[in-house]
Amino acid sequence: MRKILSACALTLLFLISLTAQPKEFVRVEGKHFVEPNGKKFLLRGINLGNWLNPEGYMFKLQNVSSFRLIDNTIKELVGADEARSFWKTFRDNYITKEDIHFIRASGLNHIRVPFNFKLFLVEDHPEIWLDEGFRRLDDVIKWCREENLYVILDMHAAPGGQTGDNIDDSWSYPWLFEDEQAQKTTLALWKKLADRYKNETIVIGYDLLNEPIPHFYANKEELNKLLEPLYKKITKVIREVDENHVIILGGAQWNTNFKMFGAPYENNLAYTFHRYWMPPEQKEIQDVIDFTNKHNVPMYLGESGENEDAWIDTFRVLLEKHELG
Repeated sequence: MRKILSACALTLLFLISLTAQPKEFVRVEGKHFVEPNGKKFLLRGINLGNWLNPEGYMFKLQNVSSFRLIDNTIKELVGADEARSFWKTFRDNYITKEDIHFIRASGLNHIRVPFNFKLFLVEDHPEIWLDEGFRRLDDVIKWCREENLYVILDMHAAPGGQTGDNIDDSWSYPWLFEDEQAQKTTLALWKKLADRYKNETIVIGYDLLNEPIPHFYANKEELNKLLEPLYKKITKVIREVDENHVIILGGAQWNTNFKMFGAPYENNLAYTFHRYWMPPEQKEIQDVIDFTNKHNVPMYLGESGENEDAWIDTFRVLLEKHELG
């Protein structure tokens, strides 16, 4: 009897030690992100826009609006060799280790890194992988690890295009949702990224597609129906190699519409919304609040801005009142 009790005691102590041991990764618990120490984690961060997915308006250009158009213009002006030299110099200097230190010292706790798939593979030959994108992500993740600044990886421009507009550097229609090869390439890239960063505890998770399906397509409702099934496909291949990181889903119509989503299809799932050019009032985010309450999931503001400081601060206070990062 004494041996049985002793064995039971040891088993109990072992189980207690397992439950007390903090998990290594930021994770989802109910409506909150939770740090490895078990504390609720309210996201306060900034995007590294324009670095790994250049956009014309950030260069103050008018008609040259996407990466390929900017690249083509530079090539027309100075040739392909000088264009390659320009982009190397640009990426070496636009975001540096010192910038990451400054962001952390400013009191922010994470960055979102938008990237273009064309830095990772050749668009017309998707079987050919490129080192550039992986090397740049390796660098920024290393810098963030050293500063204890969390990272969200954001596929801003997906193969085929998830918007068909300039922001995803695509071809005037969200072909991703109808093109089998584009989906196959997207799955392959996300799987490779997840496998590469599966052990990086400074990475919070993967924002699968930025602002899919604009409002101006006549068939947007049909496209909306294809969004969650595609998310499930991407999640499936990620989970084949990485069970640790949070999967982050943006809504349709520029991350504003979440009506096409059912109940969360896995536990470590979060959602992200964007808001621009509106009054910083609760009625503007009530749909988001209702969604988080209905499904008991985290939601965070992945993009906003282009307003005065007073607007931004008012909106930040409103969001944090509702525990929205």
